[in-house]
Amino acid sequence: MGLSILSICYLIGSVTFILGLKLLSNPASARRGNRIAAVGMGIAIFGTIFLYKDEEGASLHNYGWIFGGLIIGAILGTLAAKKVKMTAMPEMVSLFNGMGGACAALISLVEFNHLLEGSSNSGSTSLENLLTYTASSAFTQKIAIILAGLIIGSVSFAGSIIAWGKLNGKIKDFAFKGQHIFNLVLFAVILGLAVYLAWAKPESAHILLYLIFGLSLLYGVMFVLPIGGADMPVVISLLNSFTGVAAACGGFLYDNPVMLTGGILVGAAGTLLTILMCKAMNRSLLNVLIGSFGATASTDTVKKEFGAYKEINVTDAAMVMAYANKVIIVPGYGLAVAQAQHACHELEKVLENRGVTVLYAIHPVAGRMPGHMNVLLAEADVSYDKLKEMEEANEEFKTTDVVLVLGANDVVNPAAKTDPSSPIYGMPILEVEEAKSVIVNKRSMKPGYAGIENELFFSPKTSMLFGDAKDVLQQLVTEVKQV
Repeated sequence: MGLSILSICYLIGSVTFILGLKLLSNPASARRGNRIAAVGMGIAIFGTIFLYKDEEGASLHNYGWIFGGLIIGAILGTLAAKKVKMTAMPEMVSLFNGMGGACAALISLVEFNHLLEGSSNSGSTSLENLLTYTASSAFTQKIAIILAGLIIGSVSFAGSIIAWGKLNGKIKDFAFKGQHIFNLVLFAVILGLAVYLAWAKPESAHILLYLIFGLSLLYGVMFVLPIGGADMPVVISLLNSFTGVAAACGGFLYDNPVMLTGGILVGAAGTLLTILMCKAMNRSLLNVLIGSFGATASTDTVKKEFGAYKEINVTDAAMVMAYANKVIIVPGYGLAVAQAQHACHELEKVLENRGVTVLYAIHPVAGRMPGHMNVLLAEADVSYDKLKEMEEANEEFKTTDVVLVLGANDVVNPAAKTDPSSPIYGMPILEVEEAKSVIVNKRSMKPGYAGIENELFFSPKTSMLFGDAKDVLQQLVTEVKQV
């Protein structure tokens, strides 16, 4: 009876994962989807704790350790989620994703020992006899799954930690001549050792296992270190898919349908998102992994090439927007840094009270993780109907009076269309230059995350409005009310 109920728990968990992922595809239903999947996960976890029995009919017994871990993890996770700022959300996602990879790697380490210990109980008395005993097709398949989970989970963990360090500024881009060749050789060595361990089963099995573990961690570090900051959203998505595949390997090991389903869903969704992100940047995944965006151009060079930019004050900007028919706001990472999403929503309401149509243009890679701007604006209760994706927004710009760019840079840089030498050339952008006028709010004229200058800022249509996004937006609200 217990097994039957447990199977139902796993079925419910699997169905809620699929339903939750479907609901996550739309901002309006994303929160509900997250809750549904969380309930399904809870059912699967507690069903396993209280109903699981092994082949000998024994139940779990170490409840103190199990619930101790659950309580500690729940407290830490809740505190982290409550305190995290929207600017640090990509860092937290990367860190939590890394923890998932570490978990999968630890499962593989533990299960490798269990596999050999279980075989030794069959009567073999030495490692040589043990490995002879276990030289079967089933054993080879199981150890192959263990090694796959170990390698993928370790790479995901180490890579995610480096990505976390890059996002919070603690780790800088690093590359040396021939690093990509070094990475390929290192990966080949890891695969070679794994194949040797799975098929030859040498006496030094444990030593080889931990060597593979260490080399996989090193590969994860070297894999992410040279990748440019502007490609971090793609890297986070890719590492997320790695964690899902590693978790699916654990599902195979434990014959656990929920773990398997969840891992496959995360792996597949992460892979598809990575492909979509690369498409949004008009770059192949290979190009992302072996390339990085260039260095920052000097201000002097920019002035010679583009000429001078013009500034606008808050009063004039408010006047232009107040008498416009349609205003489109383009949010970027600068908006998140300033915690200005609520002030932005207030400006939207003030303008609409004057009869101005206000929309938001969202680029797929704006911010530092997929969907960063959507989450940011949702927190401020901005209507989902006002969020326009890139293709739809580009049609709207042609009939727009004013575009207000808030902290965005690379996603509105015309060099992506006009300069073949630019590292972002070919990346689809928000074509804000099609509007009648553009107001760009930035703290300074420093280049964006990709490290390149933006010729939009020097266009005759563009006016620069310098200052902290939150302060500027609050001043605009006050000024618009007085117009």
